[in-house]
Amino acid sequence: MAASFLARDALLNEVAMSSPRIALSLAAVAALLGAGNAAAGAAKPTQSCFFINQWEGWKSPSPNVIYLGVNMHDVYRVDLSAGSWQLQAPNMHLVSINRGSSSICTALDLDLKIADSMGFAEPLIAKSLVKLTPEEVAAIPKKDRPN
Repeated sequence: MAASFLARDALLNEVAMSSPRIALSLAAVAALLGAGNAAAGAAKPTQSCFFINQWEGWKSPSPNVIYLGVNMHDVYRVDLSAGSWQLQAPNMHLVSINRGSSSICTALDLDLKIADSMGFAEPLIAKSLVKLTPEEVAAIPKKDRPN
């Protein structure tokens, strides 16, 4: 095995001496491969999903934000592209229409409307869905917590 490494090194040295352009190309390819492997090893944020029947409550601290209470202790923040002042009005209902899978993993899985008791509804477009950490949940004022 050591002989194969020596033969490879000798070949690379020979190529490098005969053509600096090839050596530079090989070095660039090696660098790109190394950068790709480092990026692949970088930590990706984990996607956290829940089922629609685990959603237990909601609150809206502002027209563009909804906090969803899930499983008694989890809180998800939904940012809306165009909010509604009706989210903070009394006797309003947040309606979610289930189309297909009952799992909610991204904002695209949410089909939300805000409705009053008369049945008038306004569509809401979710642009992001993020599960909050326990520290982030603790930072929410009690009056705005969904659970």
